[in-house]
Amino acid sequence: MRRGMDDIRWLFVGTAIVTLAVNPAFGWLVSRFRRITFITLTYALFAVSLVGFYALLVLAPRAIGEISGMVFYVWFSVLNLFCTMVFWALMVDRFTLDQSKRLFGAIAVGGTLGAIAGPWLAGALAKPLGTPALLLIAAGFLLLSVLAAWGLVWLESDHDRTEPIGGREGASPRDILGGSAWHGVTAVFRSPYLLGISAYMLVLSVIATFIYFTRLQMVKDLGGDTDSRAVTLAQIDLATQAATLVLQVVATGHIMRRFGVSVALASLPVLMALGFLSLAMIGSLWVLVALDVIFKAIQRAVMRPARETLFTVVSREDKYKSKAITDTFVYRGGDVLGAGIEGAISRLAGVQGAVTQLALIGLGTVAVPITIVWAILGWWLGRHQQRLASGSSRFDEQTAPNLPRLVSEQA
Repeated sequence: MRRGMDDIRWLFVGTAIVTLAVNPAFGWLVSRFRRITFITLTYALFAVSLVGFYALLVLAPRAIGEISGMVFYVWFSVLNLFCTMVFWALMVDRFTLDQSKRLFGAIAVGGTLGAIAGPWLAGALAKPLGTPALLLIAAGFLLLSVLAAWGLVWLESDHDRTEPIGGREGASPRDILGGSAWHGVTAVFRSPYLLGISAYMLVLSVIATFIYFTRLQMVKDLGGDTDSRAVTLAQIDLATQAATLVLQVVATGHIMRRFGVSVALASLPVLMALGFLSLAMIGSLWVLVALDVIFKAIQRAVMRPARETLFTVVSREDKYKSKAITDTFVYRGGDVLGAGIEGAISRLAGVQGAVTQLALIGLGTVAVPITIVWAILGWWLGRHQQRLASGSSRFDEQTAPNLPRLVSEQA
């Protein structure tokens, strides 16, 4: 924030570039190693990087400055995206579509509890252990998550699935997937379904960026010292986590089972359209806070589990490689696009460094049509997922009994 909003927008660009550069390396790992091996390597490499930042803080504190802060910002953003992506990739590979509708909401509760426990743990340990030590604790939690992944894979060993998925024959979870390191990029552009998921993610990121920069600027406009701003942001975050937890426990699984994935995916865009209209008409910080809380709570509790189920009906290779492109580069690309649009709206409104009613009206004028398209896209993805799932089921029923004969004839 000391360097201004424009520098934060450039950090988004840097993060998008790094995620694009890291994706081929991850694709290479997926192509060359078994599933649990590349998951372990991914988490271990990020844990080692955190230990490196710890060493920098402890051994060379004078080297810490704005440049190293920007490097950490970009690298941690990449780490955060890849660790979360790998987790959900394992979930969509481990569970079927029907299981995901029942379980993903409950599984996401773990992420919310971690988001609540993490800040509490940091606050309790920062003074007695020192801030740098928090990086070692974070690295330790990454290694614990590897043990949990090993446990999930071990529990699956007696129920290996080799059925055709998404219209093509799947592979055992024990097999090396092979293929090209760039398969994720090419597959997204070849498949309308995967391209639709990427477009949905892009719009999600653009809307999140609109809210992010508007919230930063409104909190800054409140004045006061850093502590008062921190309290305001903490109160927003606390309300968000509480609302998310309630929705995850009470509503997520029920919404997907009762109303389907289409409704779950379209619900957030519809509410965001109403929220941006309210923000344009009223322009209050507390309207923005309500919009922020609703966005994050529904995004984490309802939309995220529903969006992850979309990958349960594609090939195992796409669950890791294509998902990596969508959840990292496309997401950060949406950040860059959203930051650019938001900055352009501020300039057109004739304001720099402040949020005016005119700027909020301009933001709503752009955001509302985008959310309408977003809702239509979410509905289409849910319906297309149903068609892919029913097509896979018919393929299983008709083809599985005759599969040995078909394979022999093809040979």
